[in-house]
Amino acid sequence: MEVKNAVTPSDAQMKGFFENDHGKPICMVNLLKFKDKADYPEDHEMHGTDMTGVEAYTLYGVEVAKIIHKLGGEMLFFGDVQRLMLGEVGELWDQVGIAKYPNRKAMADMMASEEYQAIHVHRDAGLAGQLNIETTQ
Repeated sequence: MEVKNAVTPSDAQMKGFFENDHGKPICMVNLLKFKDKADYPEDHEMHGTDMTGVEAYTLYGVEVAKIIHKLGGEMLFFGDVQRLMLGEVGELWDQVGIAKYPNRKAMADMMASEEYQAIHVHRDAGLAGQLNIETTQ
């Protein structure tokens, strides 16, 4: 099994997200890997900061949780990865987060919102890559 972290979904992954929307609640399992040092764009006020990737992503995480709540969703879990209990991977993720959305449309609305676009820079500055796994009950 090959594992590749990414920061943005591929075109095929985005297309699949919007096809065959079942309308049910979804939970996104986020396996997060952070940059050692936050990397903001040169034109951003926080460019050159001494923040870690975790610190930059935390700025994003606090605000995105508020947006998810406004859309009728919730953060179910967020925690640091301690160790691998079963199986093998080349490198562990740093944190795991699980967000519940009322449906895919709510998540898509969030990603398209101005409020989300304003905080997305912190995600990009701190995140080295992730796996994002959609689940339903």
